[in-house]
Amino acid sequence: MAKPLQVEVYNPNGKYRVVSTKSMPGTRWINLLICTEKKTILSVEDIISLIGNKCDGVIGQDWGERLFSALSRAGGTAFSNMAVGYNNVDVDAANKYGVAVGNTPGVLTETTAELAASLSLAAARRIVEADEFMRAGLYDGWLPNLFVGNLLKGQTVGVIGAGRIGSAYARMMVEGFKMNLIYFDLYQSTRLEKFVTAYGQFLKANGEQPVTWKRASTMDEVLREADVISLHPVLDKTTYHLVNKERLSKMKKEAILINCSRGPVIDEAALVEHLKANPMFRVGLDVFEEEPYMKPGLAQMKNAVIVPHIASASKWTREGMATLAALNVLGKIKGYPIWADPNRVDPFLNENSPPPAACPSIVNSKALGLPVSKL
Repeated sequence: MAKPLQVEVYNPNGKYRVVSTKSMPGTRWINLLICTEKKTILSVEDIISLIGNKCDGVIGQDWGERLFSALSRAGGTAFSNMAVGYNNVDVDAANKYGVAVGNTPGVLTETTAELAASLSLAAARRIVEADEFMRAGLYDGWLPNLFVGNLLKGQTVGVIGAGRIGSAYARMMVEGFKMNLIYFDLYQSTRLEKFVTAYGQFLKANGEQPVTWKRASTMDEVLREADVISLHPVLDKTTYHLVNKERLSKMKKEAILINCSRGPVIDEAALVEHLKANPMFRVGLDVFEEEPYMKPGLAQMKNAVIVPHIASASKWTREGMATLAALNVLGKIKGYPIWADPNRVDPFLNENSPPPAACPSIVNSKALGLPVSKL
């Protein structure tokens, strides 16, 4: 017999029953939820047990047909992923059972870009290696060749996918480290180009070397020319293993590769072999091909900086994600329409006023025929 789950219950006599399958930061969202589970990672069976015979909505991640079926049987019509991406959610199954699927865009842009920039700097200057060296008591004194890394100033940063996060990262690297930019995207990023142009003019007016930008015609052009490359594509069939053995071989021997997008964008096994063969090549990873696991050998690579999917882990962002996820569920339960622009969510995050009577972001609203708010 399964061991009873320990749960933390809020407002046990409330009209609705909502389950959160993971503990979330902040307190504002608690006013919108009823039951939250303390266990860190729940199995499918755990979640089905929590849903029980009556559940109006759930906040969680990694949802497939069994869970949507269980939620539908319990009378539920709302699920929200606590993330902007939803490749870990079977939206087709949600449509089948008439369950709205929410996500949390609009609050992750700068936070994710900051981590990508942090990984870039940590990899370039070998910060993690140096930290481990100091903690091991190996430092005997200053040496000219001790942990020599790469200078970013005047080098070229490459961005694959110049959407909101990719563009924010590019601006940070260009303005923060005076790097030149090369980017590849199916769509022209006019605002980003204007930013780099204006900053280049500012530097020139102050007697410094101006920065430049270039829109590459192919992704391979970025891989060949850039010193630091950050990946920001969506994950779909066309971007699975976008960076493979062949493309790794096209990069500079001392290049730095950053991934804060989705793990399967990189062929991780091929990356491990490339790191072994090219000790001056460095990588910074926040996501992995088969999370929470890493491919054999990656953990032992000194030229890899690896962190556990924390790109959105700033206090403001995570609390905002929790609030938006809760409002997605609550809004659907109350029959609210869908917010017209899911990337403009400030009205939902203002703690000094009630949130709009709308669901911040429902990814399958069209499939379910849900109305759009006129607010």
